[in-house]
Amino acid sequence: SRLRGGIAQLLKKNDVALTRGRGRLTDNHKVEVQTPDGRETLSAKKVIIATGSEAMKPGAFPFDGKRVLTTKELLTSHHLPESLLVVGGGINGCEFACIFREFGVEVTVVEMLDRLLATVDEDLSREMFRAFKRKRIGMHLGTRVESVETRQDGVVAELSDGKTVEAEVVLVAVGRKLNSDGIGLEELSIEIDRGKVKVDEHLQTNVPDVYAIGDVTGIMLLAHTASRQGIVAAEHACGKDASIEYLAIPACIFTEPEIGTVGLSEAEAKEKGYQVKVGRFPFRCLGKAHVVGETGGFAKIVGEEESGRILGAHIIGPHASDLIAEVTVAMKAGLTVSQLAKTVHAHPTLPEAVMEAAEDFLGQSIHLA
Repeated sequence: SRLRGGIAQLLKKNDVALTRGRGRLTDNHKVEVQTPDGRETLSAKKVIIATGSEAMKPGAFPFDGKRVLTTKELLTSHHLPESLLVVGGGINGCEFACIFREFGVEVTVVEMLDRLLATVDEDLSREMFRAFKRKRIGMHLGTRVESVETRQDGVVAELSDGKTVEAEVVLVAVGRKLNSDGIGLEELSIEIDRGKVKVDEHLQTNVPDVYAIGDVTGIMLLAHTASRQGIVAAEHACGKDASIEYLAIPACIFTEPEIGTVGLSEAEAKEKGYQVKVGRFPFRCLGKAHVVGETGGFAKIVGEEESGRILGAHIIGPHASDLIAEVTVAMKAGLTVSQLAKTVHAHPTLPEAVMEAAEDFLGQSIHLA
């Protein structure tokens, strides 16, 4: 609430007029807004679409806001259930599974694909699987939920593997729906691909003076990506030469352990034809990891073998969401794995894992058996 209030104050301080209501583009310079007091039309030289996304609600699930929930309802609930069934082993599903397991809730995850976190590097996925087993989080991988029946005291889910799962509450975390419907895009012939508003490197749509940023573009559904896109779109709309590249934008998953990634996974780099080499370093070999009591996980550097170009990095372990920033800066600056390895890191600290992974890439790690 404090952060939201702070943003409201920033808008006021910078003389930004805020109109509350539901907006709809009527042409590329006008937005019709249905407000609590009636209807009004706003005019502008440039328009930026930033309508975001919302939790997907497949029709097969009987959403009621009490037993069958999206992440929004679960976040606003004041009740801690004794048991939770999570449908979806992706980012949101794994985050909420970890949160509620830490609260002592009995958690079961059902994932249609054959591994957790299918969009991340496979090594991270395997490490998260082991972490879930240690936490005693139940898992049904390669399995679909065929039906969910709500009862007075909970829910019963029938699975495609023939098993039944009972829980007090079910969280459906199977993805996000982009908010591109009903805002006038079709009437203006703004190009949309499966709900995604198509934009160029300046965040321009195919219609003059109309931009789009954030989740609704479907590029990277991350708050910090949306923020950067917003800056680029605003600067370009004001006549500056602004554009965005996506390779050096990090992604963080707030599970336990945390995950931080940037760039290409090992598999993606190979698919793109790079001669790939990797370096790894486990947190269990770091003194600081023992001090903070979190020795699981590792840092992994993916690079081009001949040039030493950093193609990506993947960290799972303590403060991974903070540590990934170092490699992001290195990639943005065009540094090589060798330059990263030769950058002296303070001891004892967690970022040493990044340096040691770079040294392992070069075959120079002296702290790995």
